[in-house]
Amino acid sequence: MQLHEKIPNNVNLSQNRRLQRALENWQPNYINWWKEAGPVDFQADQIYLRTAISVDSKGWANFEYVKMPDYKWGIFLAPPEQDRVIPCGDSFGDPVWQDVPGEFRNALRRIIVTQGDTEPASVEQQRALCNTAPSLYDCRNLFQVNVEEGRHLWAMVYLLHAHFGRDGREEAEELLERRSGDFDKPRILTTFNEPIDDWLSFFMFTMFTDRDGKYQLLALAESGFDPLSRTTRFMLTEEAHHMFVGETGVMRVVQRACDLMKQDPNEDARAQGGMDLELVQRYVNFWYSSSLDLFGGEISSNAADYFASGLKGRAHEGKKFEDHLAMTGHYSIDVPTDGALENREVPMRNAMNEVLRDAYIDDNQRGVDRWNKAIADKGVDFTIRLPNRRFNRKMGIYTGLHFDVNGNPISEDEFNRRKTEWLPTESDRAHVRLLMQPVIEPGKMANWLGAPARGINGQPIEFEYVRRA
Repeated sequence: MQLHEKIPNNVNLSQNRRLQRALENWQPNYINWWKEAGPVDFQADQIYLRTAISVDSKGWANFEYVKMPDYKWGIFLAPPEQDRVIPCGDSFGDPVWQDVPGEFRNALRRIIVTQGDTEPASVEQQRALCNTAPSLYDCRNLFQVNVEEGRHLWAMVYLLHAHFGRDGREEAEELLERRSGDFDKPRILTTFNEPIDDWLSFFMFTMFTDRDGKYQLLALAESGFDPLSRTTRFMLTEEAHHMFVGETGVMRVVQRACDLMKQDPNEDARAQGGMDLELVQRYVNFWYSSSLDLFGGEISSNAADYFASGLKGRAHEGKKFEDHLAMTGHYSIDVPTDGALENREVPMRNAMNEVLRDAYIDDNQRGVDRWNKAIADKGVDFTIRLPNRRFNRKMGIYTGLHFDVNGNPISEDEFNRRKTEWLPTESDRAHVRLLMQPVIEPGKMANWLGAPARGINGQPIEFEYVRRA
């Protein structure tokens, strides 16, 4: 482990001077990007952050106070698996690749660039949130997510520099040139150009969009290109905290909403300075449907090609599936036809995006079930529901069509007439913005948000998670 190198790493970077120089040349541009597009203010403050100092269970989460520009961003790959073979596709059972196969070079580069582009995008989307943090605990969690997204960018940039020559170096530079929401140079995926200017959106993003990231990483962890697999396997250890922030954040919003309802003669949480559960449901509908788009089309030749080539697998390919060729199976999909839905059997390889989306939906439902149990425990009669996968989609076979939250086809006029029932209204957003007032006294929470069940790393909730300069 070369922890004290200019670029901390466990890939023996010092043994490849050419690669080391290239990454050291990229590093100042990265720091400039962080200072320009990363969290506003707070750059000189001491933040209680976890930092990876090794990839074993004792070393990947080392907690200490650190200034964010001094964070040990680095390159960490999970340990190699001895005699690992390609887990799926036409080359199933062959030894994994340590170098990029020439015939898959362009496809593999596209996969890495697309994944890499999401990491700095989310930092850019969230850069102003620290100024309205509802507590120091939440402010610290935001920064933890941000610095780890920055490290995930490093992970992808390492692969581009190490395996793709000049093309890879140029792609790495462009990852720092695009900006979330920029008109001329936006981020690649639409969801990563959506503004996140309030904390309810941040919790929804880390619940739903980061969970998409989890499943994309699980698919890449099955890659026959072993450096990519090892990179994403380690990224998954950090990704879990991001989803924890989202799920527990929404949990605290709904629990506080229930408490405020009981304080109001009309059971109106909004009147008591909170967020009502109907508003939370509309935010769920928006962010969940947007995140569903990130899996791509329901019927996809690209997904088939990635699986056939062994570049991507299904989540937990070796544990959950027996047929690793997927040459004969089919997947049932409701396809829009003449204003109705027609059930079709699609070759399994062409439905790989949908298989991954299924696992994602099930995972989200478990989190929503926990929210609903908390609401029921408060004695409130309300159930949060995930909308149907066809609702409000902008990608795939349902693009341009209209469905209600149960997935029933409806006309455009009916959708427009009823969308204020289903999606955040301007009144919702204005109310949420009104609540975004910073609370920076240790242990204190904004009125609209409940306290967490416990602090970070065994620390009390009132711990000084951020020390202002």
